[in-house]
Amino acid sequence: MDAFSWYAADNLEHVKQCATTSVPLCSLPSLQLRFLCPNDLPEVRSLCQDWFPIDYPYSWYKDITSNPRFYALAAVLDGIIIGLIVAEIKNYLKLNKEDKDILSPCFGKTTCVGYILSLGVSVKHRRNGIASLLLENLISHLTVSENADCKALFLHVLTTNSPAIHFYENRHFRLHSFLPYYYSIKGKCKDGFTYVLYINGGHPPWGVYDYVKHCLVWMFKLTAWLCGRIPAAVHWLWPGVRRIVVENTTAFLTQYS
Repeated sequence: MDAFSWYAADNLEHVKQCATTSVPLCSLPSLQLRFLCPNDLPEVRSLCQDWFPIDYPYSWYKDITSNPRFYALAAVLDGIIIGLIVAEIKNYLKLNKEDKDILSPCFGKTTCVGYILSLGVSVKHRRNGIASLLLENLISHLTVSENADCKALFLHVLTTNSPAIHFYENRHFRLHSFLPYYYSIKGKCKDGFTYVLYINGGHPPWGVYDYVKHCLVWMFKLTAWLCGRIPAAVHWLWPGVRRIVVENTTAFLTQYS
């Protein structure tokens, strides 16, 4: 997985101050959310090696714990990291070839997309809503007005990772594409899926069905608009039409009387 992203300028300083940044949760007072810091590197590396089959290079851990380009949020319980989500915001034009058809080509050059690199929770703390909480915070970040140009959030997942697939499908992510031999895990090639959540008015490229549907909706709206204005038009035109009819009728009767 590549590592390129950027944040809005007003968020950069906030991310850098991760050591003092936390979001207490009312329902779980001992659980906090905070951004990753350089000191978290050994702990994060150990967790990721335990959670994920992918062998990330050391530089990747260094980047996600120190580079403000990444939205790297940790769930901390009693001072211990029990979950984390790592994402980045990418310019749509700089996506890899396999991801370039995520959005409709109608979007401009400033369009961006969010990409989830990792989302994981310690085994004994799973099914407690922690992953959902981390994902919701990311989506909230991407849907503020400053990130209005971000039109989609996507990720890659192993085709055999049924729990993760079920998790994302339950949160309105849709299957976008099949990626044969996308992963290389312990020397073996594995297939992957791309899942996408469209946000801020984003949508995928249209097919024939979408164009037909759009035309039908447009025709229905036009018909409704005309029907709503025909009575008013008739009411406005009728006095003039009535006068012309009466004048012509009177002239005709006078001529032949």
